[in-house]
Amino acid sequence: MKFTLLLSVMGLVPLLLTAQNPVSTPPGGMRPGPGGPGTEKKAVIPGTEAPKGNGKIKGVVMDSITKKPVQFATVALLPPADNKPIDGVVSEEDGSFLLGKVAGGEYRISVTFIGYKTKIMGPVKIGSGRDEENLGKIFLVPDVTSLKEVTVTGEKDLVEDKIDRIVYNAEKDITNAGGNASDVLKKVPMLSVDLEGNVSLRGSSNVKVLINGKPSSIMASSVADALRQIPADMIKTVEVITSPSAKYDSEGTAGIINIITKKNNLQGVNGSVNASGGNRYSYAGGNVNVRKKKIGGNASIGLNYFNGRSNSYTNRENKFYNPATGDFQTGSYLTQTSEGFNEGVGAYGQTGLDYDFNAKSTISTSIRFNSFTFQNWSDLYSEVANANQQIIQQYDRNTSSRNRWGNFDWNMDYTKTFKQTGRELTFLGQYSSSQPKNNFRTFQYDETGLLDSLVNSNNLSKNEEITLQTDYVQPFKNKTTLEVGVKSILRRVSSDYQIFASGSENQPLELDPRRSNVFDYDQNVISGYATYKFTIKKFGFNAGTRYEGTFIDANFRSQQSAFSDRYQNFIPSVTVSRDLKKNQKLKLSYTQRIQRPSIFYLNPYVNYSDPKNIQFGNPNLDPELTHSYELSYSRFTKSNSINTSLYVRQTNNAIEWIRLPVDSTGISRTTYQNISRNYSYGMSVFGNIQILPKWKAGGNVNVYFVDLKNPATNTGNSSWMYNFNVNSSYTFNKGFSAQFFGFFHSPRVQLQGRMGGFYNYNIAVKKEIMKKKGSISVGLDNPFSRTVRFRSEFNTPSFSSLDIRNQFRRSVRVSLNYQFGKMDFNGRPPRQKRSIRNDDAKQGESSSN
Repeated sequence: MKFTLLLSVMGLVPLLLTAQNPVSTPPGGMRPGPGGPGTEKKAVIPGTEAPKGNGKIKGVVMDSITKKPVQFATVALLPPADNKPIDGVVSEEDGSFLLGKVAGGEYRISVTFIGYKTKIMGPVKIGSGRDEENLGKIFLVPDVTSLKEVTVTGEKDLVEDKIDRIVYNAEKDITNAGGNASDVLKKVPMLSVDLEGNVSLRGSSNVKVLINGKPSSIMASSVADALRQIPADMIKTVEVITSPSAKYDSEGTAGIINIITKKNNLQGVNGSVNASGGNRYSYAGGNVNVRKKKIGGNASIGLNYFNGRSNSYTNRENKFYNPATGDFQTGSYLTQTSEGFNEGVGAYGQTGLDYDFNAKSTISTSIRFNSFTFQNWSDLYSEVANANQQIIQQYDRNTSSRNRWGNFDWNMDYTKTFKQTGRELTFLGQYSSSQPKNNFRTFQYDETGLLDSLVNSNNLSKNEEITLQTDYVQPFKNKTTLEVGVKSILRRVSSDYQIFASGSENQPLELDPRRSNVFDYDQNVISGYATYKFTIKKFGFNAGTRYEGTFIDANFRSQQSAFSDRYQNFIPSVTVSRDLKKNQKLKLSYTQRIQRPSIFYLNPYVNYSDPKNIQFGNPNLDPELTHSYELSYSRFTKSNSINTSLYVRQTNNAIEWIRLPVDSTGISRTTYQNISRNYSYGMSVFGNIQILPKWKAGGNVNVYFVDLKNPATNTGNSSWMYNFNVNSSYTFNKGFSAQFFGFFHSPRVQLQGRMGGFYNYNIAVKKEIMKKKGSISVGLDNPFSRTVRFRSEFNTPSFSSLDIRNQFRRSVRVSLNYQFGKMDFNGRPPRQKRSIRNDDAKQGESSSN
């Protein structure tokens, strides 16, 4: 039957009753709010007020077929001869409910949830010496026929604050249409994405990005490049976890970003097709979901294209130490101007299959792949002057580069549940492979226009991982839970880099053995964890510890040089929460994390595309160790929410991007070293407000102080920084809606200087068509700004530099979306799938010169 007003009201009741912090998505796509263990989820019954007393009515709501608990069912207290509720609650995650402060009298109980037939029980008597009534297990019967051809649309907030994470509902933001994952992450609270696509959380780039709760080889080389390959139309939600528990790998200083793609567990066939076209980004793709009884499958595929333009200016003063005077003096000046154009095309796809052996055992497998080709053309003009500013060298350098990635992930998972609610055993396995291929070719001409240098560079990298993991959850009485697990990650990385050079156009290219090598890197991590959750009245506790043993072997084959490293770590985590009155929660957490460098930081390949500014990784990097403290407060009403967090981070042995002293030839070398101790103190505030029935607004402000110190040289740098974003949406009549989003990030302090600030804003208008099965939207990015300027300054005793980069960011795109198929519900509740999370490797980020 069609989506009627009655069903809409039914669907919104649980949301209005519990517009707080959802824990999981129940059948039908609705996301009612939480309350947490031990919290009475009171239902708001407009126009009624239940008489108060000392009585209690409790029970457990169960599925009549699967015998599993039904979460978030609405339990209403009815009078004997009227169906108008006088009080109500929502069932917990384990199906239990408690109606408290019930006055003496005779009542009936109504239990409802979308996809089930309503059940009314009674009479239930309170009073005359009987102050508590236990109704035991209440079985709801799935209503199979009532949901055929139903399109269920729950009204979620754009941003939700769950118990342990922040959730951004990307599919509700129409400004995302036709963009990519980088565009989506710009709008997530506490995150910022710079002009190069690098992601940071509360000012730290040490984050782990997961896809559907699992690591992906697509992220192995560069998160910034990987995000450009994922279409925004494939993303359902983005989760941000700032205080990961011990069950997660020893992730970085800031937290975890989990990108959830669109899929479902409903019966039948349904899906969508999407297409967008614009002057900067275009995409075409679709997804389909199929489920029939015990077997379900999903698949998605997409193609995308993007292009960009930029220009830049650099002015650097190179200095040298003069023993005669005892200070640094100017040796030369370098001035550079450049223009560049880049474009890329990629393919993205995934497919998955799951099978229910029975109601308690499920096996699933999935395959995900990405293929991406990125090309760049640049023209760099350089002038070198002596201390008297007389030009001593001029050259023009044309560079063309081509970068290709092929990424493949295969997962196999088995889950077994037991009669006891919440008891679960899982076995997880994953194989990942990534093969980036990078090469560039440069032609350098002197001031007369003659070719004086030709360089060809090739770098073939490979990253392979095999992961095996087992987890077990054992619940106890009084809502306490023990969770344990073991895991092993076998990681093998290789980098074969070669430099071919020629002195003139007539000379053949010859291999330069001084700048070529083969680098092999093996890293094996063995870990185990235990966490214990329990509640005492209104307090919730989650404590745990994790052990990790790391074994590293590296080898430079061409130079016959090798090294190895072994270390062990115990990683504790503690979170204490307190439920306050009127939908308020207070939470305090402490976590300790260890952060290993990824191949981006380790790869010793030297990038000579700009001979005056070369870049390379450091295979001798050690891991970082971080202590993180956070205190947060949240409050929710039916349509408004606010969350405030105070946090402190201390990172020892921090990996920092630095420029080494300029040598006698005026060449600047950029690499990574463990030279810093990083302290961050900050406050983050975000909230959502319903200004009018059709007008919503929200925003996020993050202010923090960073203090960087290098104990070896007794140098450092510090500064206050901030970032904020705002969003607003308005729903018009006849299927029209509009949305605005904008953000700004202040300049960022570095150990040797300051990176420039940046901003972005966009506007979108959407029209629903074809009886709401389709939509068309038009989006504008930075419509009033042709370019976005990025200004950076670096200062050391051996050089000072000013870099200005302009990126052409103005764009327009038109997007189309169509949804097809129908959804049926067969009583099978969505399973909470566990997944592999390799959260231990510090990810790469681009540098701006």
